This record gives sequence, C-alpha cells and structure tokens, in this order.
Amino acid sequence: MNDLQGPSQPEGLDHLYELLPAFYRSRDADRGYPLMGLLRVINEQVEVVRRNIDQLYDNWFVETAEEWALPYIGDLIGFQPVTPGVQTGDPAADARRDLILSARAHIGHTIRDRRGKGVLALLELIAQDVAGWPARAVEFYRLLGRTQNLSYLHTDRGATVNLRDVEALSKLDGPFDQLGHTVDVRRIGSAHRRGRYNIPSVGLFVWRLRPYSVTGTAALCLEEDGPHCYTFSALGQDTPLYRKPAPERRPADIAGEMNVPAPITRYAFEKRMADFYGAGKSMAIYVDNWGGYYDAEKRKPKPVPIESIIAADLTNWHYVPPRGKIAVDPVRGRIAFPPGQTPRQKVQVDYYYGFSENMGGGEYDRVLSEPRAASVYTVSQQPGADYIRIVDALDAWRRDRPADAVIEILDSAVYIEQIKIVLDDGQSLQLRAANRRRPILRLIDLRPDLADALSVEMSGDSRLVLDGLLITARAVHIRRKDEGDPVRYDEDSAEQTSARAEVVCGARVVIRHCTLVPGWGLQNNCEPRRPTEPSIEVYNLRAALRIEKSIVGSIQIHEDAVNTEPIPLTITDSVVDATGPYQEAIGAPGSWPAHAVLTVRRATIFGIVQVHAVELAENSIFMDCVHVARRQIGCMRFCYVPPGCRTPRRSNCQPDMVDAGKSGEERERERQRVRPRFNSVQYGTPAYCQLAETCAQEIKTGADDESEMGVFHDLFQPQREANLRGRLGQFVPAGMEADILFVS
Repeated sequence: MNDLQGPSQPEGLDHLYELLPAFYRSRDADRGYPLMGLLRVINEQVEVVRRNIDQLYDNWFVETAEEWALPYIGDLIGFQPVTPGVQTGDPAADARRDLILSARAHIGHTIRDRRGKGVLALLELIAQDVAGWPARAVEFYRLLGRTQNLSYLHTDRGATVNLRDVEALSKLDGPFDQLGHTVDVRRIGSAHRRGRYNIPSVGLFVWRLRPYSVTGTAALCLEEDGPHCYTFSALGQDTPLYRKPAPERRPADIAGEMNVPAPITRYAFEKRMADFYGAGKSMAIYVDNWGGYYDAEKRKPKPVPIESIIAADLTNWHYVPPRGKIAVDPVRGRIAFPPGQTPRQKVQVDYYYGFSENMGGGEYDRVLSEPRAASVYTVSQQPGADYIRIVDALDAWRRDRPADAVIEILDSAVYIEQIKIVLDDGQSLQLRAANRRRPILRLIDLRPDLADALSVEMSGDSRLVLDGLLITARAVHIRRKDEGDPVRYDEDSAEQTSARAEVVCGARVVIRHCTLVPGWGLQNNCEPRRPTEPSIEVYNLRAALRIEKSIVGSIQIHEDAVNTEPIPLTITDSVVDATGPYQEAIGAPGSWPAHAVLTVRRATIFGIVQVHAVELAENSIFMDCVHVARRQIGCMRFCYVPPGCRTPRRSNCQPDMVDAGKSGEERERERQRVRPRFNSVQYGTPAYCQLAETCAQEIKTGADDESEMGVFHDLFQPQREANLRGRLGQFVPAGMEADILFVS
C-alpha cells in the first residue's frame, strides 16, 4: 500500500484519515497504510455527497444554478421560458444547444426588464441577454421628414439631406442614419415586404459577426505594387478593419458607433482617429526604428505616434502620403509609407477582423491538453521562450526523443521555415499555438534542396496534433515512414466501420482550430493564388485523420486501394473549400475516389467529394457533387446534397424533401429555391460561409434540432432569432411594433 503515499495524491484526499488520533495513524504506518487506503475510498464517496449538497445550495441562485433548475427559478417570478429547441438524443449536442440558448441572464434580469418595460434601451439589453447579440434600437418615427414648430425644434429628428455632408450620407439606411425620410406605410414586421420609416416602427439592428484580435503579427509588403505598399493581413488580401467595441457607460444609454463590432469607415477614422488608433485600441502600427520610435527599456517598438497617421483611400495605391506620414485605409486594411521612407526592418500591426465563430486559427480561447508527462518546448520571437525558431525546437525534440512532446508557439508572429517532422512508433507530438495566439507558418521554398511543404512522416501508432495554426503558401504532406508491408484489415466483415478502422490504423492525425489557407494564398480580392493545389496530402499512411473546428483547402488521399482497406476521415465543425465548384474537395489523384471512409458532422464543403464510402453525414452542406464507391455503407441525414449524386441512403435531406410529388419545371424551381445561399464564399471575407437572409428556410432550420445546416450549426442562430422575436413583443413601447434588422 506504499503507493498510496506521496504528494501525487489530490489535496484533501486524506481528510478523514487526518481526523484519526495519532496513535492509530502510527499503527497504520507500521502495517503499510491499509487503513489509509480504506478511508481514501470512503472519502471519495463522502466528497460526492458533499459536492451534491453544495450544488443543491447553489441551485437556489440563478447565477450558480444548474440548467435544469433555471425554469423552476423562473417560474417563481412568472418567467415564461424561451424556445428550448428539439431534443436530438445526443447528450453532447443537446448540452451545446442548452449552453448557447441558456435563459440564465434573462431570468436574472426579469425584474429589471419588467420595471423598464417601454424603455428603448431595454430592447438592446434583451438582445444581449436572450441572443447574445450586440444591438442598437432605433425609433423610426424620429427619422420622418416633417415640418417642425419653430418654437419647439427637435434637433435629434431626421433632417433633409445635405449633399455636402459625407458622413451623414455614408450612414444612409443604416443603424446610425440621421437623415429624414418620407413615410413608409408598410409594417416593419411584414412577412412579405417590410417597411421601416413609419410612426409605430422600431428597428433592432443586431450584429452577428464578432471582432477577433490579431496582435503583434507582421504586415505583408506587396512588392508587386511597390516597396511602400503593405496590408494589415499577413496573407495579403484586403480586409476591413473592425472596431474594438467599448462598453456602454450606462445600461440606459442607446448603443453608439463605438459600442458595436462594426467595420471602421474612412470618414470615422479621419475624424475620430484617437478612438481607433493606439496600443490596446482597434489598430496599431509598429515599425522598428522608423522615425526613431523605439522603447529602449522594453526592447520593442512603440506604436507609431498618432500624429504620423493619416486616413486615405488606398484602393489603387494612387495616394502618396507626405514625408513623415503613414497612410491607413481601414476599409481595405492597407498601409502606405511615403517614398524614401520605406521601412528597413519589419512592420508589425495590431488590428481586429470580423468573423462568425471561433474556428480556424485565431486569438480566442481554446481548450489545450497534452499527455501528463509530455515534454514542452516553447517558441517565440519575443524574449522569454526556449527557442526563437520552430526548427530549433524540433531539433531539440529529436535529440531528446521523448515519448510525448508539445511544441508551443507563444506569439502571433509569422514563421518562415521549412518544417519536417518524423515520428517513430509510439511517439506523439503537438505543434500548437498558445491560448489566444495565432502564429502563421509561411511555408515558402527558400532553398532548392529542401522540401517546400510541412512534411510529416509517421509510423506505427504515432500521433500528431496541429492546433491553433494558420498555414499558408504550401500544403501539409503526411506519409508513412516505413514503406514495408502495409497494415491490413481483417476480412471477416464486408462492411468495416470507421471505429474499426481507427483501431486497425493505429496512427492518429488531428488538425484542430487550424486554417490551411485554401489555394495556398490570397490575392488582394480574396481570390486564391493556387486554386488547384490541395491543402492536405496523405501518402500511403495507415492513420485516422480528424479535422475539427478548422478551415482547410482540398484533401488528397494517395492510398493503395487494392491491398489495403480505406482509412477513416472525420470532419466536424469545419469548412473544406476547393476554391471552385468544379474542383475536387476530397479525392485522389486522377479524379479517383479517395480511399477513405468519410464521417462529416456540421460541416460545409465546397467542391466535389469522391470517397470510398460515407459512414455518416449529418447537419452538413455539400455544395457540389458527392460520389461514393460503396453505397451500401452508412447514411446521410439532415444534409443538403445536390441532385444526381451517388450517395448512401439519405434521410431528411434537401432537395429530396421538396422534390417529393413534383416534376418538371416545378421541381426545378424548388431545387433552385432550396440551394444554399451564402453572404460570401471567398475565404478571407468577414461573412465567409454565413448563410444569407434569402437562404431557404429548409436550410436555415434544416438540421435535426432545427438549427441551420452547415459549419455554423452550433451557433443556433434560428433559435436565437426566434427567442428574441418572442421577447420583443413583451417589452416594446406601447403602440409600437418592433422587428430585427441584421446588420451582419
């Protein structure tokens, strides 16, 4: 029983044992601690009871109560629960939905909301509590153009248009519009054609896109346009810069422009630059030794002073900033230096961009985990890490040869390196970003005698995890290290499942919270630089490949389809983008089916999918043809699959359901109606993969739990919208009618 001793045991494990008199503990020590072992087993059950009692007490309070107890607390104050959604039978999926749609905040604020009923600002608070969306409420009767009494002027009401007022014109028909409008007699809540500018109309403008930070990353010099031309994005595309939202001073205040996650306009940046520019604000520019702005004590550059920044339109790079000034275009995310003062060293930037969800490489909270005894090697271009380059950390890892290791990148810098990883049997390696960091790996061919991709060789049951990275300029190549006899499946069953395949394959590859840029890179208009090139290539590797919460380009699987069984490929909560409707998203060379068994959950796939079999596809969107070699295996449920595809059996899929009982032109119209529509299908734009408002309701609520199909299923936006609409009618000012207007 001596193994029960030692500091490795959890704190408090010997609580009961410590209550014994010292005489019994001494006698127990002489006999090898059998009594300690017994009391530890008893203490575990005591702790279960104690935690249950503590939770029963916590369930009396809305801040700490479990989800199941919230409706009971709400019932005490007459709270009517919001739409719970459809139970899927999957505990994990239902738990994710309950967390997103939790009524905790609204129950806690019920008394406040009832006291403030009829107050305009209350609608904004409800939007945050019920849906989690920042919002701005607007009474449209205040924007009606009408004659005013000269003795009682209302300067806050809509005025006639001044064609010289550029700022007012730029806000026309938006959430911050201040111009006068003629009356629109259509109801704002009409199901046919909504009107806005009417006396009883109240509009709740909501922002669904979130601002995501990028700190300390390198700006990209566009050498083809000139040595003075830079972009905030290290990928080189034009990207609108977003505001860092500031909290409202008081709950009774109406949200202003600085309180919402909206793009920064050129006019606003020019007039209120101090609100946007500087360390810790919406954007900042750091240039080593440019103009002498350097902090010698902290050994890092200071932000270029705001006096040296000017706003400009850099659409065609025609504007030339004067000497000593740096021009910034927040609409396109561009930077221009004056001729003769181009930076001689690196240019770093901080900024915010817009996106829908925590997905791909980004500076957001992620759950990090590693084996208990893993060796950790840290990398950063700033002081404080073990190594400055990733290859140096890999060299140390090869020398030490630990069984489990983690190489963690501590900053969001750009690493231009040639990376090769060789994993022996039983080894595991995580190459990951630290939490809230987004390092960029630019895999450029610097030397002709080295491979120009992130090359991985694996053997046996080795394991590789890529987590939190943005990889550009080349693909990730994964191959088997030992080219001996391939591992084969048992042939006792004709229908192997992916669970069986994972056991037989042994090796594991996980790509999690990563972005493997589709097409290897981006033009300034977000078009791919190499649209036909894959992002992931697998060569004769007996491994299970899993992609989670990631954005990747096409996947090419080179496997021996004659002598081996297909490998398992699992894609969840991710985007696979082949960059074109006739490109192959998942396949093999020569347009053959990939020798893989595919499992897809909550994903959006652009491009042709050709695989050996689809074991399961659910709540997903396949925008182009799906072709499987074996239709007898698996099923597809609650998905969109284009007509004419060769798939396993389908259940509750579109357009199958709208096709039923129709033929000819009517069937073709229904098929076109339900084809998914997106606000953007180009990677690098804020609304990438976001379903458009004009998208068919069968797609927007077509998942098994009535959420939307596709990669943003777990945002549960249809349920959020339904819950918010149900609350608006209860708290809108008397005689008014409110509706939701989506800004993003």
